Amino acid sequence: MNKIQNAKQYDLEDRTFKFAEDVAFYVKQLPRNVFNLEYSRQAVGASGSVGANYIEANEALSKKDFIMRIKICRKEAKESAYWLRLIYETNDGKFEEEGQRVFNEASELKKIFSSILVKSE
Repeated sequence: MNKIQNAKQYDLEDRTFKFAEDVAFYVKQLPRNVFNLEYSRQAVGASGSVGANYIEANEALSKKDFIMRIKICRKEAKESAYWLRLIYETNDGKFEEEGQRVFNEASELKKIFSSILVKSE
């Protein structure tokens, strides 16, 4: 792997970490109710799984393992987007702007992982 590819790899590791961190800070500010607690738990879990699986993909033992991990990253990004949309659409409008921002990042990550898959298969 050349230096530029290696830098991009770690940029995506940082980006997925920042995404999970942003989701955690976003849900932390939501009102505490039974719906937000469950939706937030799901969103935090899925968003953290995106980056964790990307790190695992970078340490893959085979191409097949790499592809499987990237598919999991894409799946978790899609799931994150689902929970984030559910959160911002069921809460007051004051949570919508930040909710849409993290939702958009989940959607972008999904597209990135889809592109990686296409290039890897």
